[in-house]
Amino acid sequence: MISWQLDLGARPEPGGIRFRVWAPLAQSVSVILSRDGHEQAVPLERDGEHFSGVISGAVAGDRYWYLIDGHLRRPDPASRCQPDGVHGPSQVVDPEAFCWTDGQWRGIPLKDLITYELHVGTFTHEGTFDGAIGRLDYLAELGITAVELMPVAQFPGDRNWGYDGVFPYAPHPAYGGAAGLKRFVDACHRRGMAVILDVVYNHLGPEGNYLHGFAPYFTGHYRTPWGDAVNYDGSYSDGVRHYVIANALHWVAEYHMDGLRLDAVHGIYDFSARHILAELADAVHSLAGCLGRQVHVIAESDLNDARIVIDPEHGGHGLDAQWSDDFHHALHTLLTGERRGYYEDFGAFSQMLTALRDGFVYAGTYSRHRRRRHGSDSSHLPPQRFVVCIQNHDQVGNRALGDRLSSSLSPEQLKLAAAMVILSPYLPLLFMGEEYGETAPFPYFTSHGDPDLADAVRKGRREEFAPFGWDAEVPDPQAEETFRSARIDPETRHRGVHRHLFAFTRELIRLRKILPPFSVPTRQGTSVAGFGMEQVLMVNRHGHGDEVICIFNLSGFEQPVPVIGIQGRHRKVLDSTEGYWGGGGGATPDLLDAGALLLVPPFAVLIYQKEPLP
Repeated sequence: MISWQLDLGARPEPGGIRFRVWAPLAQSVSVILSRDGHEQAVPLERDGEHFSGVISGAVAGDRYWYLIDGHLRRPDPASRCQPDGVHGPSQVVDPEAFCWTDGQWRGIPLKDLITYELHVGTFTHEGTFDGAIGRLDYLAELGITAVELMPVAQFPGDRNWGYDGVFPYAPHPAYGGAAGLKRFVDACHRRGMAVILDVVYNHLGPEGNYLHGFAPYFTGHYRTPWGDAVNYDGSYSDGVRHYVIANALHWVAEYHMDGLRLDAVHGIYDFSARHILAELADAVHSLAGCLGRQVHVIAESDLNDARIVIDPEHGGHGLDAQWSDDFHHALHTLLTGERRGYYEDFGAFSQMLTALRDGFVYAGTYSRHRRRRHGSDSSHLPPQRFVVCIQNHDQVGNRALGDRLSSSLSPEQLKLAAAMVILSPYLPLLFMGEEYGETAPFPYFTSHGDPDLADAVRKGRREEFAPFGWDAEVPDPQAEETFRSARIDPETRHRGVHRHLFAFTRELIRLRKILPPFSVPTRQGTSVAGFGMEQVLMVNRHGHGDEVICIFNLSGFEQPVPVIGIQGRHRKVLDSTEGYWGGGGGATPDLLDAGALLLVPPFAVLIYQKEPLP
């Protein structure tokens, strides 16, 4: 499987550099080497649908172009470095130059993932991989086991969310390039943290996308929100599939990634006999087996399609997990009261129960927002097949002002939201700064060089927000200040209410790790009871001979709740209303017996653990 990755791009060999490019419709391809202001054109030999050759005298650091049919000068589609931006030449990089220190690293089991999503450019003042390394000890202190990077592949300019990338093999030089990313991954592994990379296989950005000159990478048979779809099932699609799967293996083999988060797979159209997702997942898992490491493939999808994570033997694609938007929407609407846009499908307390019990809320039921039935049954899937959150880059950034929940929810509500995510039976994900109630927004930002494209982005953002009814002026995505406003400051965690929120989040993560029932992510080990009028949830987790009860009051009032479904006496482990966590309560009983009537404070989180038999 490693050969998928080795076929692409320019690569040092004894005596020179090997160049190989897929250009099935070209009559001729040459390499134009550029060094010290001088250019040298060297023709490549046709090799089936590829052109290849070894150029002696070429070395790492040389810049180069491909010249197609004598008139199209193009960067390398598999460029490892674009030092002069998306419109400039590619640069030869020696992939073996970095000295790794993670030889004993084997990865993190899927069930143990506690993921922290971050944007490299706004996570630190430096906005680089090296700057992010300086905060890894902080993430380790928090208890994070996996860092998820928003896309780092080369995009136009120096400011972008990353989903406008056009060189999937090239880490952006503004972040630190290939060497910087490898230093970051190596540093994470030294601290026992996995690294998951967000990759975009449903589209490429509009500016600097030169793939059309090489081959039919795109098709007009399907349309996506970003234009023509990637050609996964039409003529010449074998080469496109190779390009994408090779990219996935490239990140695993060359950058030691522990997982890939596939962006918006609902924008991937493939009606061939074997779906590209299944082929990609199989290739990544095979490579991981050869390397002796655990590597996870995780999808973002709004399809509510269980097939994404069902194994191929039972008709699925075999990915390891997928994001659950339903969990987020159910919890978000209960806490905020928002009901516009896609939130119109949510707001009922019973939906939160369904999300906790089954995974998907919409599992073949009618969606008012979509005006059709939506989703498939997920109640048979292990909970570890779902990644859940209450904030992420989309759910924050795709708001008019990019405002976080800290701008609208009380500290007690923020603690409740964190507890429901972290103590759920699913894989929890935090968005950078969420752990201490960061107040900086995370608006959408770009730095396109094309003025017409920049204007189109501004207009598109305004139109996107119209269904939500947000009465706010959308920040200019092109303005540098919009980007700067998104920088977070973890030092805030030492001050005021942020100190309590950080300590509480850290304690939740610690409890998830040390309480035995939380290490058994099964449907059989979880039961959920709901009290609809009171809007109180009681989640019973059991395993390894132990039992833990989590009680969540989603209402703003004290609620009387009968303790049902348990046996024996339980001792209080955590009460979010205690003064230590910034609350003013803490009057709940230390011991809880079956059949008792418990008064649950507003927005409280209570955890009780079963006492051992005498």
